[in-house]
Amino acid sequence: MLKDLCIPIPGFGENEVAELYLKVGDKKISYDFRVESFPWDIEDELSSNSDDVSKSLARISRLKKSIEEYDKSWELIQIYTPATDSKYIQVLYRKRTS
Repeated sequence: MLKDLCIPIPGFGENEVAELYLKVGDKKISYDFRVESFPWDIEDELSSNSDDVSKSLARISRLKKSIEEYDKSWELIQIYTPATDSKYIQVLYRKRTS
């Protein structure tokens, strides 16, 4: 059974919501997706150490906190690999269905 379907969406930017309608047989299903951007490579009190391991741990800690505090009506789907020297890391969420 197919559980995932990867659909490239050109021009899908940061902090936007995409609505996806899927028809399986006679049943129409609706999904809402959102891409959020969280701080990644920024200088702050968490990453002031010049040690690479400390900076990596600070980034992970900051991202973990952002995810834990995110609106619970959205579920985490994917964390994208940030580009080199990126200031933000992007995260894909899907609206939870009842």
